[in-house]
Amino acid sequence: MRKYWPFIHFVPRQTHFNFVGLAPFAAVLSALLVIGSVVSMGVQQVNWGVDFVGGTEMEVATNGPAPLSVIRATLDSNGVVGAEVQAVPGRGASVQFRSVNGQGEAAAPAFVGGKLAVAVPGLRVTQVNEVGAKVSGELIWNGLGALGVALGLMLIYIWFRFQLQFGLGAILALAHDIILTIGFLSITRIEVSMESIAALLTVIGYSMNEKVISFDRLRENLRKYKTTPLREVINLSENERLSRTIITGTTALLALSGSIANPASALFSLTATMAFGILVGTYSSIYVALPVILLWGVRRDDGEATPIRMQPAQR
Repeated sequence: MRKYWPFIHFVPRQTHFNFVGLAPFAAVLSALLVIGSVVSMGVQQVNWGVDFVGGTEMEVATNGPAPLSVIRATLDSNGVVGAEVQAVPGRGASVQFRSVNGQGEAAAPAFVGGKLAVAVPGLRVTQVNEVGAKVSGELIWNGLGALGVALGLMLIYIWFRFQLQFGLGAILALAHDIILTIGFLSITRIEVSMESIAALLTVIGYSMNEKVISFDRLRENLRKYKTTPLREVINLSENERLSRTIITGTTALLALSGSIANPASALFSLTATMAFGILVGTYSSIYVALPVILLWGVRRDDGEATPIRMQPAQR
């Protein structure tokens, strides 16, 4: 049994995949996915949560601890989509749901309270409040503007750190990741809350980190193999870092798997967005960012890498 443990030994240390050879097919796939995401966002938009459209907050009292799972199941079965249910210590539970067009009677507090009273004997509605959207349209546009500035600064950083085509490839790949992630939320109808926005920002950071690591390995190999064709250097670089990518991505997905397996979890929107973003970010590092560099070409006049000589420790 020991020879099969740890399972990380099954990850090959050296592979010889022809990543560049699949780039044309990946380009077609990415184009179709981006078009599909944009169409979905335009036709059915995204499933905005209470933070964006406002809604109703209802406090209920129960005999003993509030059965949150029963409350959530009752709301779902009666058409109250995307409700947030939280326990209120000593008072029962807080139920927050959207008051949006399309839910009809399901968005009425009296209807919701009646259904909950039937499902949970002894449940009483103690307070009902109308809540406004926490995120206004102006704040959304300001956030998009801040994101645009951040992408511009990333472009400048990678331009100076590597070369201009590296920066353009990274920004194009990030735009690809953002569009596909929002399209995923639109198609699956996962409610977009403030947690989803936090997950999207995390995805941007993870994706950019993957691209910088990929670029750094490529630049190192470009210094070693000055006469080797660029496509072969790209393949070599990606094969060298493939095991690290698999280990890092798998570890992150395993950490998220518990919540993903439970769609009723309060963190499902956060973890599902992050998991999809990790997969897309890893894919775009290979098949969006690097093909831009391959098409543009690179400057190969950098000097050889200088070996670092370690000095003996002084006592």
